[in-house]
Formats: sequence, structure tokens, C-alpha cells
Amino acid sequence: MPAIEKIEQLAEEFKLIRQDFHRHPEVGHQESQTAAKISQFLKNWGYEVHPGIGGTGVVGILKNGSSTKCLSIRADMDALPIQELNRFAHASENNGVMHACGHDGHITMALLAARYLAETRAFNGRVQFIFQPCEEQDGGASDMIEDGLFERFPTDFIIGCHNWPDLPAGLFGFSDQALMASCNAFKIQVHGRGAHGAMPNNAIDPLFVALQIANSLQGIITRIKRPIDPAVLSICKLQAGQTYNVIADSALLEGTVRTFSDEITDLIEKHLTQISENVAAAFGATVQVQFIRQVPPVLNDKTCADRVKNAVTELFGAQSVLEQEPVMPSEDFGHYLKKVPGAFFFIGNGNGEHRPDGHGPGPCSLHNPSYDFNDAILPIGASVFAKVTENYLQ
Repeated sequence: MPAIEKIEQLAEEFKLIRQDFHRHPEVGHQESQTAAKISQFLKNWGYEVHPGIGGTGVVGILKNGSSTKCLSIRADMDALPIQELNRFAHASENNGVMHACGHDGHITMALLAARYLAETRAFNGRVQFIFQPCEEQDGGASDMIEDGLFERFPTDFIIGCHNWPDLPAGLFGFSDQALMASCNAFKIQVHGRGAHGAMPNNAIDPLFVALQIANSLQGIITRIKRPIDPAVLSICKLQAGQTYNVIADSALLEGTVRTFSDEITDLIEKHLTQISENVAAAFGATVQVQFIRQVPPVLNDKTCADRVKNAVTELFGAQSVLEQEPVMPSEDFGHYLKKVPGAFFFIGNGNGEHRPDGHGPGPCSLHNPSYDFNDAILPIGASVFAKVTENYLQ
């Protein structure tokens, strides 16, 4: 799958850059060294560089010609608090921190496109590269927006991508509308009355109440929400008590809700609160409910998605474009799409056969300690970023 020739010529150099980022990962809002390296690259290539946006975020701007049109390209920078199991030469040197989601590759694809555009300047207008901190903790995009990202650096539209191990290397997954779900967290604290485990009649058992709430909440998904509206409600934590023969005073339920629309999120939040309060009241307990909206769904603008599809087709042929069904994992790119039109897409990372000797025993899947980004797709992704830029900023 040939990419743009000049980008292909730079691929080996940028493979080493990607592996250096992998070797020195930093978790969310601590990406100071990563941001400094990115800033230096951009300055060397003639970009106007603005560091410190939303914490450690970096914006690089390149202007050419007289047009006022502008396209933004976003890449996330942060790593995960995971102990890497890989033992190849570019494995993480930071104990307990690893690029296990491919953000090192996302950075490098964007930088490779930035280098190419700086050298060729075959566009008329402004291209902006947004290097975002803290995607994994669902805070970086909103932090940059709140720091005036689009007021300071207005744009016509924004694009970004994520490597996807479920796709063969180099193929692209697109959706004209919903691509990734919202992420919402909930906490339900049940307050009862403790007692001896042999005398439950003297207690208001918060664990028993929590279990009734847990069972009842699934009725929102199966009996209240319309079956054609996709949503997930998972209770992932249940905590109560310290020992086997004492009924505790309180219990805690925590979980996640994933949807593709604000309306369904509203419905789930409303009924989750009502059910929790009413079930607790029926047994004499009380509850405190928190529903935290972390990340909105990734809802693409069709026109923007078509621009990226057209670039992929122009470069690699229509067979490289796949219709991607929505997935339940989340991505804070959705915050940008609430502010400006844009498109987010997947680029196949393959099944892991690209990993060199010394990789960990696990699969090459996201958030896995044996994961590694596929360097072969660096010029492919960079070529798409460059082609979209040149086509839009003609």
C-alpha cells in the first residue's frame, strides 16, 4: 500500500521518532518532555508553536498563501499507568508507564504529516496541529477547549484518528455519524445501619439494598429504554464491610454508562437516580447518587467524514475504506465535535505480527501490556492527513 512518496522516504526516520516516544511515556498532564520534543520538531520545521494549552497541550500552526480557510489535525500524547511486558529495545524506560494505546504512533503520524506539509507547502490557507494531553483520563480535550483553544485558534473543521487492532493494517474504518460512545460514571452510596451478622433484624443492611438496586438498574436497559437505542450500563464495583460477620453501615456501587446520544444518557441518569432512591427507601435506607458525564459520544459530521474518505480513496483505493459499526469504548475527541464540525476514524493496526522479538505474551490489543504500535502504518496515516489538508486547502 504505497503512501505519498515523500512521506514514504521519511518513514524510517519517523519510525525511530515513534520508538523514542514509546521509550519515554508520560501519563496525562505530565507530558512535559513529550510536549517539549513536539514543540522543538515543529519549530525546526517553521511552525508557529503555542505550548501550555490546557496544561501540556501544544498547537503548531503553518500558514501558506492568502486563504483564510483552516483545518486542524489532532493527536493525543499521554500514556497509561501500565507496566510494560515487552522486552524489545524500545520498551518503556519509565517504570509503570506505557504507551499501551498507540498515542506514540498518533503523535508521530501527525508530526510526519507536519514535516511533509512544511517542506512541500502545496496548500493555501492554515493547517493547525493540536497535540492534546490526558485523553486517557478524559480531561485533555475539555481542558484545551476551556483554555480558549477555538477562540485563540479558530478552525473550519477538525480531524483525528485512532489505531484499531481489530482492523487489518492500513485499512480504514469510517462512520458518517456515531463512531464511539459517550463515557459516564456513576457512584451510588447506600447508607444503612450496621449490626451483628447473626441479627440482621437489628440492621438496615446496605449490602442487601445495594444488590436490589443493582438488579433493578438493568431494567432501565431492558424495560425502560427503547430496544433500538443502544446503551450499556455496567456495575463494575461493589464494596461493603470489613469482615464476614458484621453488617456494615454503608455500601458503594460504581459503574459506567455508554450511549450514543445525550437524550438516552438523560433518560438513564433520571431513572438510575429514581430507582436507587426508591429501592433504598423501601428498605429504610438512604442513598447518595452521583452521575458524572465524562466524555460525549464521537458523532462525525458527514461532510467532514466524506473529505477523509475521499482522500483515502484517492491514495489507496475504495477497497481501503470500510464502514465501521459504532463501538462502546469512548474518546474525548467528542468534546471537539460539540464545538466545530469534524471527523474521527480508525486506521487498522493489524493483529500484532509486526511486533519484534521480545514482545510480551499477551495480544497486541489496546490497553494491554504486550501492545505495540505498528510502524508500517505511520506513512499511511500521515499521507491521509496530508492529502485531506491539500485537498481542502487548495
